Amino acid sequence: MTSFRDIVRMALGALRGNGLRSMLTVLGITVGVFSVIAAVTAVAVLEGVLTSNLLEMGSQTITITRRPQQRESTDEERRRPQLTLEHAERLADRATLAASVSPSVRLDGRTLRGGGEETDPNITLVGADGAYAANNGLAVSDGRFLEASDVTAGRSVVVIGTTVLDELFSGREALGKEVRIDGLRFTVIGVLEEESGGFGMFDPNRIVFVPISRAIPAFGLGGDDVQIDVRAPAPELVAATRDETIGILRAIRGLTPEAENDFEAVASDGLAEGLKGFSNALAMGGAGVGLIALLAAGVGVMNVMLVSVTERTREIGVRKSLGAKRRDILVQFLLEAVVLCQMGGLVGIGLGVLAGNGLAAVFKSAPAFPVGWAIVAVVGVTVVALTFGVYPAIKASRLRPVEALRFE
Repeated sequence: MTSFRDIVRMALGALRGNGLRSMLTVLGITVGVFSVIAAVTAVAVLEGVLTSNLLEMGSQTITITRRPQQRESTDEERRRPQLTLEHAERLADRATLAASVSPSVRLDGRTLRGGGEETDPNITLVGADGAYAANNGLAVSDGRFLEASDVTAGRSVVVIGTTVLDELFSGREALGKEVRIDGLRFTVIGVLEEESGGFGMFDPNRIVFVPISRAIPAFGLGGDDVQIDVRAPAPELVAATRDETIGILRAIRGLTPEAENDFEAVASDGLAEGLKGFSNALAMGGAGVGLIALLAAGVGVMNVMLVSVTERTREIGVRKSLGAKRRDILVQFLLEAVVLCQMGGLVGIGLGVLAGNGLAAVFKSAPAFPVGWAIVAVVGVTVVALTFGVYPAIKASRLRPVEALRFE
């Protein structure tokens, strides 16, 4: 009886003897596993970035928008009446639970000029008030953020992100300097701390803030929707604050008791749930693509093993004539299939983790290693090896020694 150690030795020797064929088979498995692991690793990194950003924004903030932010709007939702600055002001007057009510408007694709330089035309301008920074987890590294007096007076002042600072002033002192936005002059009063995530509704490093009372008339934003951030006084009062906010806004917008809300009111935990569902969908999509690639690679494994059986017919006949049992031949060929697939699987896991964590370098976030999915990949390629390797192995084990020895 052939020992298991001898079977392993012969299987590895057979693989080394057909190096190019083995390498091509491994490559097919590698591509399939790489697709899965790269996708789920990238999604894990993105989920970590998003979760971190939401935590920085705070678990006490409720965001009011006219249309949903986590999915495509329906036709009915697109026809909803706008949220206006007046709505925010009336909400602030009536709210009893809210610690702050902060309206904001947004304008993308701006170019800033200053210091003899200009930025790329991808700066986001936000018209906001003094409460915006606290409601959205923003901090200032130099100078100050907007204050109530800036909004009341409609001052031409601006708080800039670090990317704007670098592009206009090469990272040097910017406080008190003048910048131009669409030809209008603004004085820099603050610089935001650099954010490591830079993902989501906008990259906070490529953003500038001006008083909302100045932004709306200066940039023609009177017809644009206002986003309203409502901050609860404590985490345990988020639900009550949200309910009160919804009730007040329904009254302001003249909704009847039976009418549905014509706005969205989402707390930070609700945003996290929506983003988690989105990331899960991305991960499953990547896993589906990888599964298809693995099945295709499995067919390749079977073809290679069948060719190997044909080429090694005389070898099988010699082994059987020397006392090897059918089980020994079966185990050897199955082991060869498993080794091939596991080699491809391990390489695919390594490359997939490296590729997926490329996003971690981009967003300057912690790397991710999807342990659960790596285990699934190892088990999966083993199943592929056994499924697609069993037929060639059975065929090899059933060869008759006399006929095998006659094979040319």
